[in-house]
Amino acid sequence: MAAGIATFAVLEITHNVLREWTKIGPGATTLPLVPETTGALQATVGALVAIAVAFAYQRSSFGRMLRATREDAAAARGVGISVHRERVLAFTVSGALAGFAGGLLVHELGSITTEQVYLELTFLTLAMLVVGGASSLWGAVLGALTVSGLSSFLAEAEQGVKVGATLDLPSGTRLIILGSVMALVLIVRPSGLTGGRELRLPR
Repeated sequence: MAAGIATFAVLEITHNVLREWTKIGPGATTLPLVPETTGALQATVGALVAIAVAFAYQRSSFGRMLRATREDAAAARGVGISVHRERVLAFTVSGALAGFAGGLLVHELGSITTEQVYLELTFLTLAMLVVGGASSLWGAVLGALTVSGLSSFLAEAEQGVKVGATLDLPSGTRLIILGSVMALVLIVRPSGLTGGRELRLPR
């Protein structure tokens, strides 16, 4: 909980600095003319690379030590694991992957503002983890596919989309529905759709 609150605090500080301090950030203006080089192929390859890195980290000794710090930090310290070091390493790896994903996103949009990578994107990312299950890689992947698919459909429905009849939702409905889905999952299945379990491949 403390780490989550600290992360949101850093997000708020970074957003305000980049928005208000125009000497180091773009301010309220849009960063335009970014080459649109990210298509479906590049996004798919990027996602597979991120999954591969996360899978390799999970199966490594670093991943096992990180899980030990999550299960029982005191016991992990007792067997010589540096809880602080392992968590900093995990934060660094996840930050690098997030930066990689952000680069792909900017080159898909062609322009970017600080608002596009602020609270709404953070909320969607949190929803992906809650829906899929934050304690497993398979849960994160399933949550990302589920939430991004639902979010894209609802965004189109807010503009009017035909699904037999024309579905035209009021603006803002997308986030309300996604928030409701996240709350429902937290109540009915707190561990997410995967229950914290990993996908087992047949041998």
